[in-house]
Amino acid sequence: MDQHQHLNKTSESESSEKKKTRRCNGFKMFLAALSFSYIAKTLGGIIMKISITQIERRFEISSSLAGLIDGSFEIGNLLVIVFVSYFGSKLHRPKLIGIGCFLMGTGSILTALPHFFMGYYRYSKETHINLSENSTSSLSTCLINQTLLLNRTSSERVEKDCVKESGSHMWMYVFMGNMLRGIGETPIVPLGISYIDDFAKEGHSSLYVGILNAIGMIGPIIGFTMGSLFAKMYVDIGYVDLSTIRITPKDSRWVGAWWLGFLVSGLFSITSSIPFFFLPQNPTKPQKRKVSLSLHVMKTNDETNQTASLTNQGKNVTKNVTGFLQSLKSILTNPLYVIFVLLTLLHVSGVIGAFAYLIKYMEQQYGQSASQANFVLGIITIPTIAVGMFLAGYIIKKFKLPLVGIAKFSFLTSIISFLFHVLYFPLICDSKSVAGLTLTYDGNNSVASHIDVPLSYCNSECDCDESQWEPVCGNNGITYLSPCLAGCRSSSGNKKPIVFYNCSCVEVTGLQNRNYSAHLGECPRDDACTRKFYVYVVIQVLYALFSATEVTSSVLLIVKIVQPELKALAVGFHSMVIRTLGGILAPIYFGALIDRTCMKWSTSSCGAQGACRIYNSTFFGRVYLGISLALRAPALVLYIVFIFLINKTFQEKDTKSLDNERKLMDEANLEFLSNSEHFVPSAGADSNLYMKDNAVAD
Repeated sequence: MDQHQHLNKTSESESSEKKKTRRCNGFKMFLAALSFSYIAKTLGGIIMKISITQIERRFEISSSLAGLIDGSFEIGNLLVIVFVSYFGSKLHRPKLIGIGCFLMGTGSILTALPHFFMGYYRYSKETHINLSENSTSSLSTCLINQTLLLNRTSSERVEKDCVKESGSHMWMYVFMGNMLRGIGETPIVPLGISYIDDFAKEGHSSLYVGILNAIGMIGPIIGFTMGSLFAKMYVDIGYVDLSTIRITPKDSRWVGAWWLGFLVSGLFSITSSIPFFFLPQNPTKPQKRKVSLSLHVMKTNDETNQTASLTNQGKNVTKNVTGFLQSLKSILTNPLYVIFVLLTLLHVSGVIGAFAYLIKYMEQQYGQSASQANFVLGIITIPTIAVGMFLAGYIIKKFKLPLVGIAKFSFLTSIISFLFHVLYFPLICDSKSVAGLTLTYDGNNSVASHIDVPLSYCNSECDCDESQWEPVCGNNGITYLSPCLAGCRSSSGNKKPIVFYNCSCVEVTGLQNRNYSAHLGECPRDDACTRKFYVYVVIQVLYALFSATEVTSSVLLIVKIVQPELKALAVGFHSMVIRTLGGILAPIYFGALIDRTCMKWSTSSCGAQGACRIYNSTFFGRVYLGISLALRAPALVLYIVFIFLINKTFQEKDTKSLDNERKLMDEANLEFLSNSEHFVPSAGADSNLYMKDNAVAD
């Protein structure tokens, strides 16, 4: 009988161990699937960020409108973030994340669709539907009346082009696709982090968050690598004869194959959604489950849990809404949470706005092509960010930092990254020498303003179109807006590189060799600016390392300063605020201020303003870096207040806990004394009884 019971207990123990192993494996599978979704999420996000300049040029829009398109992701996220965070934790979280990944991929594919419905890209208003006209035969030189050249087409054709351009609002599909991607991305972070925090082993959640963020950096590495490759490809590759394209990737009008990145990221996101539909809803924490004594008890517990889950899902909607409002009130009346939301809003707004135009900054400031900028960021900076995120999680776990320690660690890294950000200012390059914008057309004198610079005697008789942007670089190192405005009278024809000769505006600069020529394209940056770029890359790596450590610590601070049952809502509401006031607004006002530094806008054949062709790089650098600095400085002040409140709050809690411990000790001592007084006479009575028994026995 005893042997039979022993065998039953052994089989029951083995069965429970197998069940616990399956649950542990379910959690590991969730981590693996979530890692792929993080890669898909960051890949889609980085593709949009590095393509925003290409989209701006392709659709002939301003930087502020491009910023609105970039912010549409946050608009979509904002529509559902709070409700997904609150109600999603009560539903099947893995399946919700899977649905989100599918929508995220669909949005990326929708973003790429306008490419297949738009006409060929026209980088010059002189080029029309027949792209074979993209040759030097359409480039105007001195003494050629550009008005007559433009009038070679019939008025009907010009009218048709005007209608096409004015009705070219295909960027709306990019806007909607990015918004759908934002809706799909919503459940991944709040539900994923809350799922990990609920079912990870005690003390391991920080490490898992750090690992997830580090793995998520694989997406940007892939994105920047693909972006570097696709940026070299012409936007209409496969549809046009590339030998007829006279611009190069370093030209400010160049548009790469931006749509390919969205197709790849969309397909990857859809693929990453598949595993989530096969994962369990609530795997059990291994350390919090005890081995049952019988299979009957285990089945009873499972049935009880299922019944409770069904009961919770069947609650009245009014009660859910009431509970939601009460939970929201709870976190909004938490001073630590409110201050932390404000400081991260300021900090993240600067980061989001700056990152949205980072490629543009490197192009305009240091003369790098989009392909080169993507390569530098993908190969050097992004791996550093991954190391920083993982390192932060490891340090917090290794030294077992408490809440105050995590806050101080995050504050320290914020100060260091702030100081590195200040070092960017000495690395701003001087503006390019551009005749008609920064210099007079003869190249001898600087101008006070780039607006309405008068023609010089070297080109006043050339009858040039001053709105044209077909830059040429004279052998004097000065960039001219067009061959005509450079006073060039002849060219090398279609032979590349295209060279223009007998340029009168180049001649008057006093060259002794009398070789007054210019080649197509802007003049490159000087050696001093190139050296500054190398220093910029080194500082960018260090800045990225310390900035990345803030990510992991910030996530942990959010979930630790609120009640455990409000973690998902706290993360979701924090994301909503960041995305609303940071993700949506930051790219817009960054773009609007950057637009003010533009010196030359493109114009359509109808005269409508398009995308910016060249910026005042000095003014651009000061505005771009200054906005970020102005946002981050008050965030550091709020960090000090945040740490002070944490210390004060925990000191009060420690004092209260000590008082409670003293009270408990006093009560225990009193109880011990009373028990002792009760125990002594009973011992005496027992002794008397013992003596009486012995006497009787005797």
